[in-house]
Amino acid sequence: MFEDIEDVTINYEEDGVQVIQELDKEIISRGAWATVLFRYRQWERSREGYGPDRYTLRRYRRTGGEYRQQAKFNISSVEQARRIVEVLSRWIAEAEEQGMEMGEEEE
Repeated sequence: MFEDIEDVTINYEEDGVQVIQELDKEIISRGAWATVLFRYRQWERSREGYGPDRYTLRRYRRTGGEYRQQAKFNISSVEQARRIVEVLSRWIAEAEEQGMEMGEEEE
């Protein structure tokens, strides 16, 4: 496990092959519960090479001085990622038009 959220990685090696190659990460939130968005590639044996970029959003909980993964959501394609961005952008714009800050409840 990881003591510092900065050290969290999804790099994974099996039988001398790096199966998951982390390309980038962005720490979305910090604290007892941290959220990290990763960009990665996965080794595809049939192609004998890495596949396209993929994305995963992971939640970590700090317990006993270490961050442990609690949940994950894999974004399976660039098209799915675009659609998620599109929908979230629309919802945020709608909330802003109504004068609501994200996270606030209507009174």
